[in-house]
Amino acid sequence: MLLAGVGFLLPYNSFITDVDYLHHKYPGTSIVFDMSLTYILVALVAVILNNALVELLSLHTRISVGYLFALGPLLFVSICDVWLELFTHRQAYAINLIAVGVVAFGCTVQQSSFYGYTGMLPKRYTQGVMTGESTAGVIISLSRIFTKLLLSDEKENTIIFFFISIGIELMCFILHLLVKRTHFVRYYTTCSREGAPAGKGVPDHDTGYRVHHDVTAEDVRFENRSCGQVGSPPGSLGHEAELAGSGTYVRFDVPRPRIKRSWPSFRDMMLHRYVVSRVIWAYMLSIAMTYFITLCLFPGLESEIRNCTLGEWLPILIMAVFNLSDFVGKILAALPYDWRGTHLLIYSCLRVIFIPLFIMCVYPSGKPTFSHPAWPCIFSLLMGITNGYFGSVPMILAAGKVSPEQRELAGNTMTVSYMTGLTLGSAVAYFAYSLTRQ
Repeated sequence: MLLAGVGFLLPYNSFITDVDYLHHKYPGTSIVFDMSLTYILVALVAVILNNALVELLSLHTRISVGYLFALGPLLFVSICDVWLELFTHRQAYAINLIAVGVVAFGCTVQQSSFYGYTGMLPKRYTQGVMTGESTAGVIISLSRIFTKLLLSDEKENTIIFFFISIGIELMCFILHLLVKRTHFVRYYTTCSREGAPAGKGVPDHDTGYRVHHDVTAEDVRFENRSCGQVGSPPGSLGHEAELAGSGTYVRFDVPRPRIKRSWPSFRDMMLHRYVVSRVIWAYMLSIAMTYFITLCLFPGLESEIRNCTLGEWLPILIMAVFNLSDFVGKILAALPYDWRGTHLLIYSCLRVIFIPLFIMCVYPSGKPTFSHPAWPCIFSLLMGITNGYFGSVPMILAAGKVSPEQRELAGNTMTVSYMTGLTLGSAVAYFAYSLTRQ
């Protein structure tokens, strides 16, 4: 699940983290702002579409299509644009934006689907996915730093940088295909779809294995059952269950006929979302506010911070500090603390203090208030930790506030709020940048 989080944010991070190459190839343009806004606008459409199709298309179909949409543009841009340079300057600019848009669609469908997916698993797996998001930024930042240090040629180090990203993304896709077939995943997803809590005896559609579910430790162990073992007796509920000491639940599965699901009506779909939103509204607003404030500043404004000594290295270092501290924040989100939704919302709103602090790192132009390069690094460190923590906790807790059969929908609904915050933050950043260019 950590690598799942890496997989759906790594492609976008690959496009924006080579900020030095973008500034070298497109000098005097707003390429980073354009990429960020393109990604966010397409992502918002994608997450709303995915939320509408959650009952119509299977979970793993959406995830697999998302991986293909992410890998295609990475391969195309790295080979045809960076390596072979087949396009003119204007064409390359447009192609990069189109590639970011395609990546945004695929990766956002993945992201929304994965949050619905992990909402059906024990909550530590949601935290794993969110930690993976930050891990993607850390991996990409370190990859860019090392390729730039080891190879002075801008074209060569960018090609190697992109191919490293492609290799990692392909690994994440292959691992997803393997993990989705495990008994562990099939057990929990079946429990959620059947509308019963895991460990309450809801049977899977497969046979031939025995499930030991430690309710206290949230641990599940699967054992193959011999072919000659007798299944459930006639007249039972389709399974045998017994407590085998110290809270361990033992279940014996038998076949169960598949029920063909009919597509829900539009009214039912809206009603389901309304019911879920009424329960988790504070968590929805909290995560939206967290990412709104972050996107007002990252990556756009941070990529514009300059220093005469460090030059183009400064925005790379600031982004690396943010990604590393965001990673730490997401790990801290695993600490057990049952936040109330309203308290999370208040603390998320307090992060607005970062906006004036970062503005003072670039204005007044030529001699900013915080001119020393240590200041933006410190602010980026604090913003990253709070973004990682308050961007993860609402997502982790929200799924536990609804019934098991609503958890996938809750994960998707939280992702809509998450993307709404990203969109508004990116739009504000782009608008502010356009004002300074006039």
